[in-house]
Amino acid sequence: MKLAVAGKGGVGKTTLTVLLGEYLTRRGQEVWLVDADSSPCLGPALGLSPAEIPAALVTDSELIRERVGGDGFIRLNPEVDDLPERFRARAAGMHLLVMGSVAGAGAGCACAANALVKSLLGHLLEDRQQWVLVDLEAGVEHLGRGTAESVDGLVVVSEPSLRGLQTAANVSRLARDLGLDRQVLVLNRAAPDNGLPALGGLPPRLPSLEARQLASASALGLAERACIDLACGAILSALANGRGVPDP
Repeated sequence: MKLAVAGKGGVGKTTLTVLLGEYLTRRGQEVWLVDADSSPCLGPALGLSPAEIPAALVTDSELIRERVGGDGFIRLNPEVDDLPERFRARAAGMHLLVMGSVAGAGAGCACAANALVKSLLGHLLEDRQQWVLVDLEAGVEHLGRGTAESVDGLVVVSEPSLRGLQTAANVSRLARDLGLDRQVLVLNRAAPDNGLPALGGLPPRLPSLEARQLASASALGLAERACIDLACGAILSALANGRGVPDP
C-alpha cells in the first residue's frame, strides 16, 4: 500500500506521516517513509540527529548526472533500483529515504532532478510490496509534476482554517485530475465543538507532543498512543473503503 500525505505547510502532515508509520510498524508491517519536501523534516520527527539523516537525493548533482545525464540530453527513465538501499536510514524500525523536492534542487532547469525523483518514486510505489508513506512538498508541487501519480491513496491534511481548507481542496482536485480518487481529509487541531462536519482526524491536542517540542523534534512514542491509534486506524479504514486494501 502506497500513500501520499499532502496539505498546506504547518498543518501537521509530517507528524501524521510519522504517526501512521509508527502505527503500521507496531503491527508488523515493513514501512518506508519518503521525505519529498524541499525542507525535509521526517528525519528529525523520527528522532534522528543531523548526522544520521541522509542528504536529499535532488542535491546530489553527481548522482543526477550519472543516472539522468545533462547537457541537454537526459534519460527520462534512469536506473534507480539500487538507490533505496544505498541512501536509506533506519529509525524506529522504519526505512527513511530523503529525496527532497525539485523546488529546492538549486538554480537552473529542474528537469534532470525531476526525472530522478519521478523514477525513484515510481520504483518505490510500483515495485515494492511494503507500505510506502510519502510526505509531499507543502501545497501542490509534486502533484502538479505528476511525481505522486502512482500512489494508492492520498491523505490530505488541513487545520480548521479557510486557507488550510482551500489548499486541501486544491490538492484534492488536482489529485482527482490525475485519477487519484481514493482520498481522505484529516482535520488537525480541530476542537470537537467547532461546528465543522464530522470529517475525522487526530485528537484536537497532543499534550505530550506539545510538552517536548522545544527540546525534541521527535514525534515518536507519544503518551496519547491509544487515541492516536484510533485515529490512524480510522484514516486507513476510510482509505480502504471496501476496495480490497489490506487491513493493517
